Amino acid sequence: MAQVTGPYSAIARDSSEGAHVHFSDNHRDSSASAADIEDNDLFDGSGHLTDTLEGRGFWATVVFLVLVSVTGIFWLYFDGINWMRQSKKRNVILMISDGFGPASETMARNFVQQINQLPVGYQSPLDEILVGSSRTRSSDSLVTDSAAGATAFSCGLKTYNGAISVTDDKTPCGTVMEAAKLQRGMATGLVVTSRITHATPASFSAHALSRNMEDLIAEYQIGNYTLGPIVDLMFGGGQCHFIPNTNSGSSCRLDDRDLWSDAKAAGFNTLSSRKEFDTLDAGDAKLLPLLGTFASSHMDYEIDRDPKVQPSLAEMADKALQILSSATKKKSAGFFLVIEGSRIDMAAHTNDPAAHLRDIVAYWDAVSVVRKFVDENPDTVLISVSDHETGGFSVAKQLTPEYPDYLWKPEVLKPVRHSIEFISAQLLGQPAGDSQGTKYKFVRDTVFPDWMGVKDASHEEIMAVSLETDSVRLRQLLSNAISDRAQIGWATHGHSAVDVNLYAYGKDADLLRGNHENTEIGQFVIDALGLDLQAVTAKIRGERVVQQNMPVKAEWLGRRDADAPEHEHFI
Repeated sequence: MAQVTGPYSAIARDSSEGAHVHFSDNHRDSSASAADIEDNDLFDGSGHLTDTLEGRGFWATVVFLVLVSVTGIFWLYFDGINWMRQSKKRNVILMISDGFGPASETMARNFVQQINQLPVGYQSPLDEILVGSSRTRSSDSLVTDSAAGATAFSCGLKTYNGAISVTDDKTPCGTVMEAAKLQRGMATGLVVTSRITHATPASFSAHALSRNMEDLIAEYQIGNYTLGPIVDLMFGGGQCHFIPNTNSGSSCRLDDRDLWSDAKAAGFNTLSSRKEFDTLDAGDAKLLPLLGTFASSHMDYEIDRDPKVQPSLAEMADKALQILSSATKKKSAGFFLVIEGSRIDMAAHTNDPAAHLRDIVAYWDAVSVVRKFVDENPDTVLISVSDHETGGFSVAKQLTPEYPDYLWKPEVLKPVRHSIEFISAQLLGQPAGDSQGTKYKFVRDTVFPDWMGVKDASHEEIMAVSLETDSVRLRQLLSNAISDRAQIGWATHGHSAVDVNLYAYGKDADLLRGNHENTEIGQFVIDALGLDLQAVTAKIRGERVVQQNMPVKAEWLGRRDADAPEHEHFI
């Protein structure tokens, strides 16, 4: 397996020939200096040293120069390389496509190429920068979750599923974001479409024994710990974890802490609307730190998103790049930014191919934005990688016992207008119906033909959907209706152990070529920025990693995401 090394991991000094100096009496003249004569007198006519005091003086000089040279080389190798890294202004942008596996890239590429009648050789913005693959296992399972997967990137180590930047022995580990801020004075940012307190962004900005301790994670993110505020810019969803539970309509906290007000008191500028987002002045020197949440919980799937209400991932990425670039323009340090296509994963958990597809394409749009920035700022590197694959997705599905045809049908996904999450919420809000009832007609006349693009739904399919009252079973019925017609398959509602694609673009991107453990992605960032995570770990060793009010499984998930059960990791 290829090993990741830093951009200055080795220095070679090669010479094809040695240096030989020859002296003779024929070269002396009356104007020669005493030093010249002394050096030449060290040699007799045969080139042998003479046993003189001057000879000893010459060799003392040679030994001194050699010692100086060796000392310089050792300093350069052990300290100078680190000094060069820290003195060089760099930007690192880590993009994480949560739950996005190789088959999903193929599916999205096939769809865009076929629907838009592009050349067969069409490449997506990711295809063009493919450099290798990443292994995804955690310390306690061959199948990782997002928390352990992101901790591999943030701390450069393996940990157990559900862990938020803590080690297997449940102590905090310093993150690349914390080190970038503390040791290099870099600006930092998180841009996601999930709750900002969700597993991936949390693993760069907090420390908790369980990913479900999102109340505690929110406290870390506004700087309520030893290191103070570490994240300068946060865009995403999840406002409910910053609102006290005394506000029952918009809070999902289990206590009465008002972190939104605490954030403002700590100096954060806050925003929660599309209008406020659009009016942000990237050049405002007083803009950071900045906390922007555009949904109470997760932001909407791209297929459901109202552009008048919520910005897209690409728009948030572009705005973040403008702000962080402006903030560091006159400084010696650049920025470290994490961008996550969060809901690619959640659509795959639901086995929702249309929502999965649209969020992948939205992620591609964000990649294009970042690549343009890299082109304009050559001391920047973009890394794009997934924490794991979700759904066991396959671009094929056998529907009958007979030997299958070799095909899948991208056109089935084109007319789908809403996610299964959206549709199931609408259906569960109505009473179950019979073949003559209002709900049956709603499913027959609206859900299947208008929302799902299914014109040939059978009576049995319509009846099953209209009568189902269980969220999980209803979502499966809706998934089957689309997936079977498109002939694409799912092996699980969870994650899989498959290796995921690794993409890189810009400064030192070639160092990531090959197959890597996920921890080596984190090590690449550490090496690129010359960070010392152990020093950060020493500072936070005693930090709190347990939430005071522990969530109760059923009640807490229900309060946080009505009708959206997903990851369940409870201590």
